[in-house]
Amino acid sequence: MRVVIQRVIEAAVTIEERVVSSVSNGLLILAGFEDEDSNEDIDYIANKIVNLRIFDDDNGVMNRSVLDINGEILIVSQFTLHAQTRKGNRPSYIRAAKPEISVPLYNKFVESIEQITGKKPGTGVFGADMKVSLINDGPVTIWMDSKERQY
Repeated sequence: MRVVIQRVIEAAVTIEERVVSSVSNGLLILAGFEDEDSNEDIDYIANKIVNLRIFDDDNGVMNRSVLDINGEILIVSQFTLHAQTRKGNRPSYIRAAKPEISVPLYNKFVESIEQITGKKPGTGVFGADMKVSLINDGPVTIWMDSKERQY
């Protein structure tokens, strides 16, 4: 599982010129899944995200988590995070999970974030042509892959 985490002042998902979800003061998470991803990958990433200390404390030091600031979270599926670009100029998405695998993983990830935070995260619509807008705060952008964790 791969994610891109962005600290945002605001973020929104628009489909067919209609905002379907928006958040302010929190995180925009782009999430991509592979066939071999499991609940363990989801639990690891979800817990890591909500506890990342990337929000400023009273001294201007990144020392608070999204939980600490009672921030909002928007999660958008993003299969292109698994693009392979080694050969040629057209990315290959062979490592990205097909919808029959990635949809349940995405839904489980959304549920995990909700369980940990006690707040329902905003979401995009899986497989839709989405327009994602954001005001990145900082900017702070972090990339994470569950396969690179230490045991």
